Amino acid sequence: MLKLDWIKSGRNRFPRGNWFVEFFTKGEFHAHQIKKTLAESKTAFQTATLVETVSFGKVLIIDRETQSTEYDEFIYHEALVLPALLAHKRPETALILGGGEGATAREILNSKTVKKLVMADIDHNVLKFAKKHLYSWHRNSFENEKFSLLVQDAGKYVENTALKFDLVYSDLPSPVEGGPAYRLYTLEFYRRLKGVMAEGAIFTTQAGPGTPVEFELHPALRNTLSKVFRHVFSYSFFVPGYDMPWAFLLASDRDLSGELKKEKTDVRIAKRLKNKPRLMNGEAVEKLSNLPLYLTKMIKRDKRIITKDKPVFFSTSR
Repeated sequence: MLKLDWIKSGRNRFPRGNWFVEFFTKGEFHAHQIKKTLAESKTAFQTATLVETVSFGKVLIIDRETQSTEYDEFIYHEALVLPALLAHKRPETALILGGGEGATAREILNSKTVKKLVMADIDHNVLKFAKKHLYSWHRNSFENEKFSLLVQDAGKYVENTALKFDLVYSDLPSPVEGGPAYRLYTLEFYRRLKGVMAEGAIFTTQAGPGTPVEFELHPALRNTLSKVFRHVFSYSFFVPGYDMPWAFLLASDRDLSGELKKEKTDVRIAKRLKNKPRLMNGEAVEKLSNLPLYLTKMIKRDKRIITKDKPVFFSTSR
């Protein structure tokens, strides 16, 4: 091999300091230089660590994966929440599956029309951790009078509740083998979930990386949701803290194409939201489903359906 002085061997150390290294594939990683470790909570389900980094401020790490960063968490959370919130004609009730940081709740509670928000998260200790250490994420959402926090398995809540919701958001951890969430990424669960959705309701889920080298989860999730809902579409936003685009899926029995037009969305942003979004306006929402052609082709080639007997396990940390 031609020797170049800017190619470093594995024997060379990182620049001076402490680094959090996250491998995406066997040949790719992202690293954050850490100023100090701020807090840690080890629970029966996961390990949460909060560190202060040089570039992204506070970073929440769950089981060695970057969950979100203080610098850009608004990109992920607005991307998850706003399209459905703005596409629905008048949402009054919302449900979050997971969402322990409280930032998804923060974005929903920014709506003037939502009167009741329920969040079901299984991990009591991570919720305590978030309340204490992640104020810049939740902004006291846990104390909002419209907000009901249920410390329980989100799947069991869906099975047992008699309530109906206009909006449902899945902000669950990755479906890792042996983890608490993989059962909530299956055809059987989505069929049950539809039973708690009101007429015209919209479901949104985080759906893994939107990069072609890690596009394993997304097409299978889309195929699975298409067995339950009449209309499903993909969209993604680049999240700097993840060092990759992150993908989402929006699903409903209503055709939402007319609800996502620029003019209508801009009016709803002005009338419905207490604080203006930092990520998107009407033009951005209208273009949400314009995926790159190579990802569209990858989706069309994938025929998998995720079921209880044939789960798909996925993690960005390899």
